[in-house]
Amino acid sequence: MNDRIVTLPPEEMPRRWYNILPDLPKPLPPPLDPKTKEPVKPEQLAPLFPKELIMQEVSQERFINIPDEVIEVYMRYRPTPLYRAIYLEKMLKTPAKIFYKYEGVSPTGSHKPNTAIAQAYYNMKEGVERLTTETGAGQWGSALAYATYLFGLKSTIYMVKISYHQKPFRKVLMKLYGAEVIPSPSDKTPIGREILEKDPENPGSLGIAISEAIFDAATSDDAKYSLGSVLNHVLLHQTIIGEEAIKQMEILDVTPDYVVGAVGGGSNFAGLAYPFYRLKKDKGLDIKFLAVEPEAAPTLTKGVYTYDFGDTARLTPLLKMYTLGHTFIPPPIHAGGLRYHGDAPTLCLLKDEGEIDAVAYDQVSVFQGAHLFFQAEGILPAPESAHAVKAAIDLAIEAKEKNEERVILFNLSGHGLFDMKAYEEYIEGRLEPYSYPQELIMQSIEELKKLGVEA
Repeated sequence: MNDRIVTLPPEEMPRRWYNILPDLPKPLPPPLDPKTKEPVKPEQLAPLFPKELIMQEVSQERFINIPDEVIEVYMRYRPTPLYRAIYLEKMLKTPAKIFYKYEGVSPTGSHKPNTAIAQAYYNMKEGVERLTTETGAGQWGSALAYATYLFGLKSTIYMVKISYHQKPFRKVLMKLYGAEVIPSPSDKTPIGREILEKDPENPGSLGIAISEAIFDAATSDDAKYSLGSVLNHVLLHQTIIGEEAIKQMEILDVTPDYVVGAVGGGSNFAGLAYPFYRLKKDKGLDIKFLAVEPEAAPTLTKGVYTYDFGDTARLTPLLKMYTLGHTFIPPPIHAGGLRYHGDAPTLCLLKDEGEIDAVAYDQVSVFQGAHLFFQAEGILPAPESAHAVKAAIDLAIEAKEKNEERVILFNLSGHGLFDMKAYEEYIEGRLEPYSYPQELIMQSIEELKKLGVEA
């Protein structure tokens, strides 16, 4: 049997998404209204999201059927391949077996279309004409631009300003699909204008871009808001990754000892890990889960588990999550999709309950890992995915040192072919490692306490 690459025929693509909510070790703390501190009612989300997505957000059904129209679009690129990194194993001289689920074969080059297609479909069914969103590195923005194009919607994308300039070709990709792309903070909203008045050179953040996108949607009759990570319905749509991977590893009669994924908001990690979490619970398996983040935005490793806003302008409900504070402005690392101040509430609950572990790496060591992977496997990872690559390499080296056989599975959630400026800085020795000082994190948390939010 060829275990270098495992593919599934289209007819074996999963027809259901997995919902982790009923399987969490304890109930998920509800989002709170920031004014009343009472749980947000589902109908309060109606100005931003279509009804079907709101129902998915709070559903306690373990599985949710994927609509035929979404399946039809998925089949343009799914099922995606599972690779065994045999050349990396040889390079590392490790007894570990390393596998990666490769989502870079999607039309826009990452895992993000899995939810963008679903969200665009449900909005189209409800008669929405335009979607607004934020994007960091542009992976999510290009995915939503692609999905809205397919379903005949318009899109307005607020792109974090530093990434807007760092990654110009992702901006071009979005515009080719007909999207309006705006560097954030911008002069298009009062939120952006206020920030620019105080700091004209503000590099932006996902928190600011979210605020602008939400304000745009909330003040427009034709638009709703679309989110690329964090919320339950978004992570739900990504679980098709792990559902496919379970089938592919069953073909090889292999079970992972470690499941690894990069974390910015949580959709990449959850898409692969959550179905294996279900498998672990159902069959009593010993599977470890490792979330990997940048030292420049060390949410899970240095943040505080508390209620916080999901955006800078405090337009969102309060979410219980590990946070660096909603005023957090990250250093300009190239992994723009990981520069967020918080994480998905379900992921944070699992971390707080000890169900998953987390590790943070500096930018230079991440690119070194990506370089090694590229030389061995021939695929250039996106800077976000490179965090998972680095962690998988470290686990494989540890297996070598312990002379221990282990199976490592990670999510290669996007290619790095639009990130050549970042790799140029790396090979020329101009890449900064970056980290985020703990004292600045604590300053942000103190600001939360002033708002009456209890950690």
